[in-house]
Amino acid sequence: MCGLAPVSRAGYYRYWLKAEPAAAEMKLRDAVQQVSLEYRFYGYRRVAAELRIEGIEVSVKVVRRIMRDDELLAVRRRRFVVTTGRDNRFRVFANIAKSLILDMADQLWVADLTYIRLRAEFVFLAVVLDAWSRRVIGWKLGRKLNTELALAALDQAIEIRKPNPGLVHHSDAGSQYASRDYVKRLQAAGATLSMSRPGRPWENGRCESFIKTLKKEQIDAT
Repeated sequence: MCGLAPVSRAGYYRYWLKAEPAAAEMKLRDAVQQVSLEYRFYGYRRVAAELRIEGIEVSVKVVRRIMRDDELLAVRRRRFVVTTGRDNRFRVFANIAKSLILDMADQLWVADLTYIRLRAEFVFLAVVLDAWSRRVIGWKLGRKLNTELALAALDQAIEIRKPNPGLVHHSDAGSQYASRDYVKRLQAAGATLSMSRPGRPWENGRCESFIKTLKKEQIDAT
């Protein structure tokens, strides 16, 4: 068979026999990404349980490995907040964006993260939108879903718009946005932080809507 096709025997054993397991791994990572980003406060056990409900049999150890590799492990909400010390990076801010009435740009920025599945890997997208104009003012692609990715998109937005103090920045309470570095960058710009409550993705509906449209019209349609 290898002689009939332009494929060496070594290449067949090295690539083609490994293609199916790699595709299965990508499919599983895709499912883990969807559940983890929809329920940002789910730990690996709850993600594994959700996958089983959807008919995907997988062990909690495998889910934990994937979530650790892709930096999707959840942030826990604290009963109280220490304003100094190492634990400050996990502070969760109240949702004040819901009460804002917008009539101009740079009153409210909304931010979110998502993944994009390619043929053999995942990349991650961080975006910052001006809520009034719904314009993307900062974005960054990367191979890691980490604070640096979210910060790069934020830095671009700050550099382009140079907002005045009083801006409200709204996001979910994922570890990237609750991190000390991200909070300090916003506070240095004079911004007030606002975060969605756990399990309420509609509280960041502007960004969710943009990402849904982006994937449907520009990524999944290609």
